[in-house]
Amino acid sequence: MSIPVLQPYISDIKTNLLQAISTINELLKGRANNVGEVTLTENATTTTTTDTRIKSQMMIFLSPRTANAAAALTNVYVSAVADGSFELTHANAATVDRTFDYVIHGG
Repeated sequence: MSIPVLQPYISDIKTNLLQAISTINELLKGRANNVGEVTLTENATTTTTTDTRIKSQMMIFLSPRTANAAAALTNVYVSAVADGSFELTHANAATVDRTFDYVIHGG
């Protein structure tokens, strides 16, 4: 679920209040809209992921979804973060299911 972004001005206080309540409830349920999925590129040593929510000052946290991703985790690191994308550097392998969840944090 995508959490609505509140407008920085008050045009309709009732609408903004309802949006704020909805947003807080979603955050309390653990739905912060800051997660994604990435699969390492096979036969390559880098993988670039594009995500418009990412800013250059953010941190990227990885969690393996597959056994091959878990095995690859010791050789994967975030080598670059820019506005709109991040790059992972990893071992070159022909494996096509090295899939990770990621969490973006900071700002």
